[in-house]
Amino acid sequence: MPDQSISSAIRGRLLSFRRAPAGPGDLDCLTYHEDGLLLVGAAGRILEVGDWADLRGRVPEGVAVDDHSGRLVLPGFIDTHIHFPQTQVIASYGAQLLDWLEKYTFIEEQRFANPAHAAANAAFFMDELLRNGTTTAVVYGSVHPQSVDALFTEAEARGAGLIAGKVMMDRHAPLALTDTAESSYRDGKDLIGRWHGTGRQRYAVTPRFAITSTEAQLEAAGALLREHPGVHMQTHLSENTDEIAEVRRLFPGARDYTDVYDRFGLLGPTSLFGHCIHLSEAEMTRLSESGSVAVFCPTSNLFIGSGLFDLDALSKPERPVRTAIATDVGGGTSYSMLRTAAEAYKVLQLRRQNLPALAALHWMTRGNAEALGMADEIGSLEPGRWADLVVLDSAATPAMRHRMKAVDGDLEEELFIQVTLGDDRSVAATYLRGRNSHLRQTGA
Repeated sequence: MPDQSISSAIRGRLLSFRRAPAGPGDLDCLTYHEDGLLLVGAAGRILEVGDWADLRGRVPEGVAVDDHSGRLVLPGFIDTHIHFPQTQVIASYGAQLLDWLEKYTFIEEQRFANPAHAAANAAFFMDELLRNGTTTAVVYGSVHPQSVDALFTEAEARGAGLIAGKVMMDRHAPLALTDTAESSYRDGKDLIGRWHGTGRQRYAVTPRFAITSTEAQLEAAGALLREHPGVHMQTHLSENTDEIAEVRRLFPGARDYTDVYDRFGLLGPTSLFGHCIHLSEAEMTRLSESGSVAVFCPTSNLFIGSGLFDLDALSKPERPVRTAIATDVGGGTSYSMLRTAAEAYKVLQLRRQNLPALAALHWMTRGNAEALGMADEIGSLEPGRWADLVVLDSAATPAMRHRMKAVDGDLEEELFIQVTLGDDRSVAATYLRGRNSHLRQTGA
């Protein structure tokens, strides 16, 4: 491609995953340039990636190089489960799931009927994602279609790509937050027509969870999936033992919680199930057979007291379940995928399991992209992918700076410091389509 098509150039320590790591020490899973240059085309996609010495002559006159020498440049982080209407619910005290919904969440989400409130919160939400290095997210709106309109409008204006949907709830919620099977189908169809495939936006059919949807509404969700191939589906599954007992009471004919969704055609490769903590062997087998994705939300699982995700059980080679990792704000406690990975490490330690730094960073980049079926678009620094990037500073805080003095050039140890001590302060810059969309303020 001719030089004049290059619109931006980013220099730094370029790090990207070619595949999942086999374990600690498997640096062959990486593509790494200690002093690299990434060239971006006018459309916002990566054109070339390589060593600075080899590519510096390709930068056209008039294109300034964003120089992040010494800092790590990775694909932007991907959050696969987060609630947009809960930005003012995060850090709400003292309740487990069902009480937490009634006491905090359902009250807050009613405010999103106001388009101005939804728009203001959409701007904050996108600011916060970018401040934490997250460039793609799978997002729950409120029950109100205008909440999703506000979110997609804000994301598209910034050049970000989201997967999002209007929550479907036709029972066991305040009247102001309930729709009907028919209205949720119409609203979903209308939003799909307006937004799915518009720019970088994609739609997710979003029944909140089985407790808040009748059989008629779950059937409507299945109809939307059948009628619109390529859209995603997101919901919650087996997060809390009281929740599971209530689902058993509401759906006495179902074999288990997973079967409730399966009967309506909601399992499949584009289906994302948040939490998946208390699954039976039969449920894990069915998730594996269907290619569905179990989404690990560690900070939320700890904060709401839901339980400990069992990665080893889900990863059995005879019936592996696809997995992703996510913040789940506002049940979760941080917008940072780095903080999320640190908590994931602790959860798995309690399970006598482990999460090496390479596995954690692969998960929040290429791994989550693969879980979304979008590895040809995001999640790696390869030509043709969107130039969505996060720049990480391994000396961002005094504690990190002090710890880094003992690293002695060990890349994997440095990455583990990022995963365990890093947070929004580690994010020096975030890029969308090769354009700087967040720059950390000096001293922040």
